[in-house]
Formats: sequence, C-alpha cells, structure tokens
Amino acid sequence: MRILRQKRKLTLKKQSHKWDNTQEQNEKDVLSGILDEDFNQIKQLFEGAADFAYRELEINSTYSAVILYLNGLVNVDRLEFHVINPLLKRNGELLKHSEPTFDHIKALLSSAQVAQGQTFQEVIEQILSGGTILLINGFKKALFISEQSWEQRAVDEPVSEAVVLGPREGFTENIRTNISMIRRRLKTTKLKFEYMKIGTLSSTEVVFTYLEDIAQQSIVEEVRSRLNRIDIDAIEDSGYIVEFIEDQPFSLFPQVLQTERPDRVVGNLLEGKIGIMVANSPFALIVPVTFFQMMNSPEDYYGRFIMTSFIRFIRYLFLFVALLFPAIYIAVTTFHHELLPTNLIFSVAASRDKVPFPAVIEALLMEITFEALREAGLRLPRPIGSTVSIVGALVVGQAAVEAGIVSAPLVIVVATTGIASFMFPSYPLTGAIRLLRFFMIFLAATLGFYGILLGVFFILVHLVQLRSFGVPYLSPIAPFHFNDLKDIFIRAPWWKLNERPQETGKRNLKRLRTRKSKY
Repeated sequence: MRILRQKRKLTLKKQSHKWDNTQEQNEKDVLSGILDEDFNQIKQLFEGAADFAYRELEINSTYSAVILYLNGLVNVDRLEFHVINPLLKRNGELLKHSEPTFDHIKALLSSAQVAQGQTFQEVIEQILSGGTILLINGFKKALFISEQSWEQRAVDEPVSEAVVLGPREGFTENIRTNISMIRRRLKTTKLKFEYMKIGTLSSTEVVFTYLEDIAQQSIVEEVRSRLNRIDIDAIEDSGYIVEFIEDQPFSLFPQVLQTERPDRVVGNLLEGKIGIMVANSPFALIVPVTFFQMMNSPEDYYGRFIMTSFIRFIRYLFLFVALLFPAIYIAVTTFHHELLPTNLIFSVAASRDKVPFPAVIEALLMEITFEALREAGLRLPRPIGSTVSIVGALVVGQAAVEAGIVSAPLVIVVATTGIASFMFPSYPLTGAIRLLRFFMIFLAATLGFYGILLGVFFILVHLVQLRSFGVPYLSPIAPFHFNDLKDIFIRAPWWKLNERPQETGKRNLKRLRTRKSKY
C-alpha cells in the first residue's frame, strides 16, 4: 500500500508539472500588449520572408500601432481605403473618449470582416492565410482584418468532363468560389459546410458539405473522423486525400468519385452523399459511391429518359468490350477455334499466317503501344496532342500490319477496345478497367474461356465485398433494392424517380411528393 501511495503521489506530481508547463507555454503564446515585444517576435518568425510587409502608424496621436500582412495575398488598395485611412484620420467620435477602448478603435475600420484574437498562433495563421493584422500598443488583443486578394482562374467549362447538356461551369482552385457555386444551386439552410485544416506545413483548408436532413449522421461522422486522422506535411490537391479515406486503398476500383462539375456534386448531395472540397484544387470528392454511380453521367438527367436509357445500355455493353474483347480474341484464336464460323476461321488464319508471335504477344504489344500513345497525347500540348494520338495509332497500326508483326483483326480488336474505354464518365474507373484488361489477357492466354470466367468471378467477388464508407459497392444489386433499379441500367422518367437511394437516402427517402404527370 505504501508503494502504491508513493507511485500515485509521483504520478500526480508529474501530471501537475506537465500541467504547469502547458500553462506556462500558453502564457508565453499570449500577446503581451507591448507593441515592440510582440512585433519583434513576429518579425523573427518571418525573418527571410521577402513578402512579409508591415506599416507602422499612430492612432489619434496616442496609440502606436502596426499593420502586418503578406504581399500578394492582400489587396493593398482596399487595405489603404478601409484600414489605414480611417485609422490615420482624426475621428471625432474617437476624440470624445479620453481613453479610447479597443472596441472604439475597431469601430473605425470599414472592412466587411473584422475579428480579434490574443495569441501568436492565431496571428501567424491569419497572416499566412492572407489576413491583415493590426497590433496596438497597450492592448493584449490583435485585430484580424479580411482583405484577401490573389490571382485566380475564372470559372470555365470543365476540362476533364466534357459537357453535352447542362451547366457549362466547373470548379476552380478558389474554394470560396466553389462553395458559392454549390450554395447558388441549393438555397436552403439545411446545406451545411464544415471547415478544417490539414497539413502541418500547408494548413490547407478542407471543406466537406452535406444536406442535414438527408445525409446519414453515421456517414457524416465517419467522413469527419477520417479527415481528422490525416497527418501529412502538405495537401496540394484533393487527390492527396483519396488514399487516406478509402476503405480499401489497394483495390483497383475507386471508392471516391472525383469531379469538376458543381451540378454533379449537388445531385449527389440530394441523394444523401457528402462532398469534399480542397483549397487550390478544382476537383471535388464525393463519398460514398457505388460502381453504378461511376457509370452514370450528369447528362443522363438532362436529356429525355428514352435516349438516356439507350446510351446507358451502350455504355454497359462497351464496359464488357473494354474489359474482355482482347481476352476473348486470344482465347478463341488459341484454344476455341470451333466457336468461329468456318469462313471467319480461314480469314483470321490467313491474316496471322506471316505473324511470328502468338496471339498473346501480339495483343500485349498493341495494347502497350496504344497506352503509350494515349499517355503521349495527354502530355503533349492540347492543340497537337489529339492529332499525334490519332495519327500515331493509324501509322503504327498500318505499319505493324504491313510488316507482319501483328494481324489486321487484332488491330481492329485493340482499336475497338480503346474506343470503348473512353465511354466511361469516371476517369479513375477507366484506369481500373485498363489494368484489369491485361489481367484478363494473361488468364485467357493460359486457360482460355475458363480463365476468363475465373477472372470475372474473382472481380465480382471483390466488388461484392468492397465498401465505400460502409456502403456496399454493388448496391442496389448486392444488396438488392428493387426501387433503386429505376436509375441503374436505365433511367426512368423523373416522375418515377420519387425516392432517393436506399443506402444513402433512407433518412429522407421521398424527394418527389406530388406527381403532376397524367402517367
């Protein structure tokens, strides 16, 4: 007992000492109210920063003050008009007070947003975020004045998502602009935005948004928790966050949807999903997502449902073409000749008569060449990138056939497969299909159709167990929700889409409460 009491006293002593150190540190972090000391401490922190600027002045010939900011992040004209001029002017209301208070000085400023703080940490964060700081001698507080201004790109049409129907505006690198585009589309107090900063060096502003009465609270809490767990030096783009918040980051299939389109974010918010935006990135993230959501495009909801349903059918058909067409060609020409009509067998055999390689080597050569041309087209300047890709594919394909390196039917197969891979609205999903295509080629070359069936089986098993923030990836097929099928392989008329998806919108299923159509 005596030993336990001694240990307890020692533990309490350590805790008390630790608390005293924390209290001492907090006291050191608070502004002293002595202008020279506080100003010199801040200047030491920004020593060597050429863009650090300050302006010393006197208020009412009584108080010494200094204005601190970073050049390039502050609108100097507005700073002079809203801050410096009012402070230098001998204000009559201020002269009525023999000892003007902090609030009296604050009232002189005509800036739209003025806040206050009393720690060095708050001051440094405000300066680095583009704010203007006003320190006044004799006051242990600082004024934070919002006069930020920096160069930014104008709102333009999304580059990575071509717009056929619908709004022709995309997100920019300015997170305030992106928030305003969402707020402009959803004029409701139920739309919530939660701010946080990620990155020990960058302090990048991250915002996630949701509709309060629709999004499930458990998913909101999970998003908040996963974002708070990220501990990294800097976040330069929303793509940095994706691998930190995915359920299974080693899966080839994306579990987070990246988009440049505000209308796509709003459409998903209305289904109970959550949008994540990162400062300095034009790509927003949407969670949770399903495989079928990756296959749908925002234009599907702007056109007539009959044409949209036909396009979706073509899209799913060419999904199998992009994944399996080269593998089927290899399996048939290598193992299963009896599946082809006699005339087609003779035609394929004649075209491959002079080819020195087996079908699998041909396919790999052409597929890798096509991927290289696709990547070269992306990296080259835009005016010539597409031209080089098309001309390169034609020249290389024709030359390879004439030289007898590959057969003409294989060129057709690879070209059709390449076209099919461009049909998916989600670029990350396209990448997954492209990688899996090589996997299917190897299975077809070793086991024929049995290998293809085995590969499809493993892919389906993986998709069934995959989750995105707890939501099944193959919903509403597995688990099965009959009502949600109206917006999967086909798109039913709007008056039939009266309920939100079961997995994300069950908190508030009804979205169409009155049916005005006679049907």
